[in-house]
Amino acid sequence: MQVPAPVEYHRASNVTDAVGLLDRLGDDARVIAGGHSLLPMMKLRLADLEHVIDINDLSDDLGHITFSENEVRIGAMVRHRELLESTELNRYFPIFGDAERVIADPVVRNRGTIGGSLCQADPSEDLTAVCTTLDASCLIRGQDGERLVTMTDFYRGPYETAVGQGEILTEIRIPIRPHGSSSYSKVERRAGDWAVASSGAAVWMSDGVIDDVRVGLAAVGPNTTGIPAIGEALQGAEPSEELYAQAGRIASENCDPSTDARGSADYKRHLVGELTRRSLRNSVERIRAQTWS
Repeated sequence: MQVPAPVEYHRASNVTDAVGLLDRLGDDARVIAGGHSLLPMMKLRLADLEHVIDINDLSDDLGHITFSENEVRIGAMVRHRELLESTELNRYFPIFGDAERVIADPVVRNRGTIGGSLCQADPSEDLTAVCTTLDASCLIRGQDGERLVTMTDFYRGPYETAVGQGEILTEIRIPIRPHGSSSYSKVERRAGDWAVASSGAAVWMSDGVIDDVRVGLAAVGPNTTGIPAIGEALQGAEPSEELYAQAGRIASENCDPSTDARGSADYKRHLVGELTRRSLRNSVERIRAQTWS
């Protein structure tokens, strides 16, 4: 049986308390919410910790999904299940429902949080690709106050983020833009598994042509930031199968998968092209089906 090394347990009562504990305990401390990423790493001794700070009592402060005219704010303690079940969130951003339905299983979705997923920064993680696609920003809080960083700056590489020592991710902010929609497509070896490859797309249109496009990938290289070349190629064009195929080729050329047990690099590049086409097509169809503004 794999058993974590002994740690000292702390339970934060609020965000200020959590930040204070992180600052005082230093690099030997990590926060835990759902625990579905941290606990397996502790069991395998990949995470060498002396202190664990339980932040589940912060749900009242960080468990919100709130809407304004221009953006949605999602607290870092919002559970996967809540993202899946939020009718209003999925009305604006159906990509969340697409992704959450293929994330792990109900047990994980009941406990895991969006903040934990983003801070784990696994290259195969779905919500990082979703938030990249939606041009989200992350609010980080420390002893010196708060700072807002883009997803491009937040994600610094595999298992590394902009959250520093003594800091905690508190909120994800996503801009609401008119006449747009989104979609997420994923191939996995079995239900609930990590992706072999996945692609999210967000499209905004007016007068029948594309104004802007963003694409985010997962499981096909260390860099999950958007692919500007796709937006440049599709902007001002009418949606078509030829256009989706062009975007798929660009996505395939801009990923860096590795050959492993889930498939060869060439196979994953092929999937990226097909999944990008699928996500773009679904996004455009959703825009055309909209009956609300």
